[in-house]
Amino acid sequence: MNRNGNTLIAGLLLVVCATACSSDPEPQSPYVNAAEVCDGVFAGDLEKTVETVTGATSFERRAGSGMGQLIEKIEKGYASGRSWSPRENLCEMAAKGSRSGEEATLAFHIYAPHDVNYPGNPEGAKRFSLGKEAVANVRSAGIYFECVSPQLNGSNNRPARIYGGLSKAHDRGDALENLVDNLKIIHSASLAVAEKLECEDDAGLPEKLDPELRQLPPVSRPAEIDS
Repeated sequence: MNRNGNTLIAGLLLVVCATACSSDPEPQSPYVNAAEVCDGVFAGDLEKTVETVTGATSFERRAGSGMGQLIEKIEKGYASGRSWSPRENLCEMAAKGSRSGEEATLAFHIYAPHDVNYPGNPEGAKRFSLGKEAVANVRSAGIYFECVSPQLNGSNNRPARIYGGLSKAHDRGDALENLVDNLKIIHSASLAVAEKLECEDDAGLPEKLDPELRQLPPVSRPAEIDS
């Protein structure tokens, strides 16, 4: 091959190398914003609520259990026939710079029938008409709902009882709007779980949470009997 041919080949190799090098992806940031946290469950109009509830605007990029593994655990828990199952994290919302153990967490499990209308809820908790029941206080919120799904064999006769809970929210005080914001976060995650499970009528959960959510009266504790 003559010199011109060698020069042409060398030039082509340089072009290919330059193209390949320039197309290398940039390193992924170790942090995500509120729209990306928890695999994008809150993308849309809840990003500001996530920031308010967590007290953060930037979060560690964490590979949590994820929706797929959570659904698998719920299906196995229901199929076991037991009245409850261990909780499974959907995700942890670890604020940038926070210490381990401080992260707000979303988790789900199969709940026992007596968990609804339970008189021993945490101090300061209020009850709401959402699903079978919803409970919220300054640092947590939870929703109990039932699911009839083609993915859950027998649920037509025995609906799956599913609890979704938010824990370790940022304490902003016990004003009603703060408790409702906590509920908005777990409602969005619960709705995503219901949709993934193909629950009939989205397990009775509304598409959006009514800010004027109706409160339920507190459950009185049973009177102690003197011995």
